[in-house]
Amino acid sequence: MTAEDERFMELAIGEAKKAEAIGEVPIGAVIVRNSEVIASAYNLRESLQESTAHAECLAIQAASRKLKTWRLSGCTLYVTLEPCPMCAGAAVLSRLDKVVFGASDPKAGCAGTLMNLIQDRRFNHQAEVVGGVLREQCGSLLTDFFRSLRRDQKKSG
Repeated sequence: MTAEDERFMELAIGEAKKAEAIGEVPIGAVIVRNSEVIASAYNLRESLQESTAHAECLAIQAASRKLKTWRLSGCTLYVTLEPCPMCAGAAVLSRLDKVVFGASDPKAGCAGTLMNLIQDRRFNHQAEVVGGVLREQCGSLLTDFFRSLRRDQKKSG
């Protein structure tokens, strides 16, 4: 973990807070190339009512549009929660060089927790994985969000 990893994870946390502000699960992502943010996104699954509207997928799509290529070689994805199977697969298929995540996901994490799709040698591409960057901050966002959601559900009935 480097100071640069922490700096870009802070930006991903900022994206996660945007999601939280609109009632989405607070997960944010940024994609960096040559120390420059080229794309950022946050969870929009509920807003769009689309199962694929995860922060990582939306950021990958935005980066591909900006670079005018689906191959994101030379890029790093920073995301506040360990990628799920879909997002880990998208990272592999988009040829990202590196995936950096904050909090581990014991229910769906596929960058080392349940399995590690991103570094599976059976695929034609693997990426470096760095986990636990600003783990506590990233985890607290999610814990606080779901605690508040449960509290609100109890109040309403």
